[in-house]
Amino acid sequence: MLMVLLQGTQRFVIDDRHFEIDAGPEEESTPVVFMLNVAKDSRLRFLNDSQTPLRKVMISAPLPWLQRLFDVQDEAQKSVLRKFFSQHLAQHSFEPGQHIVQTAQKIISPPPALEGELNSLYLRAQGMDMMWQSLLTMLADKKDHLPAPSLMTLRFCERVRDFVTANLDKDLTIDRIAREVGWGTSTLQRHFKTHFGMTVFDFIRQKRLEAARSALADDGIPIAHAAHLAGYNNISSFTTAFRRAYGVTPKQVRL
Repeated sequence: MLMVLLQGTQRFVIDDRHFEIDAGPEEESTPVVFMLNVAKDSRLRFLNDSQTPLRKVMISAPLPWLQRLFDVQDEAQKSVLRKFFSQHLAQHSFEPGQHIVQTAQKIISPPPALEGELNSLYLRAQGMDMMWQSLLTMLADKKDHLPAPSLMTLRFCERVRDFVTANLDKDLTIDRIAREVGWGTSTLQRHFKTHFGMTVFDFIRQKRLEAARSALADDGIPIAHAAHLAGYNNISSFTTAFRRAYGVTPKQVRL
């Protein structure tokens, strides 16, 4: 079970064990990711006594998906994951980076143009991405059980991801990003793809398309402006990339 709490305090009980996760009120909230392994049939009861409105995303991952995840990790990582998933009510929490926070927000407010099965697929994909990123962070946090290079490269790649997310409106080149995190360009690209399954350029393109989609849906900006926001000089190329990513055209999403 994975909970991303963006605002408020969540209290609940499982098998007579009490849990409390606190992200604080809206004006001074600090998001929290809380991971809990429920290894056997249990009774869950929420205690909704907080005066602060809750903003949260709560998802669970099926065991077969987690078992497939083990197959792509090295032996040290497998050992950490097996230990966590073998213990009933094992838990881990951390303050998330911008990528996880933005993914949670996308689940809370999905694109209005997506309906039916497309919306279901969109939410499932975002949820699995959030689970994957949270597991990677948990592995990095358990540094005493992982080889130092694995921990170091993951942390660097997280810095790359958060730097890109915060600077989408700037000229993002591999050289500039490499200087920001203190890595060589080839090392940066190799480790980023290893940890996140895509190139740095693919990640930049994905995040800019997401920003363009949000601006179209929420603010109704002109399609030419959205294309520029996504880094495209040609509206036709932008429309093709947009349809490939979301299954609809920019015109269908625009207010």
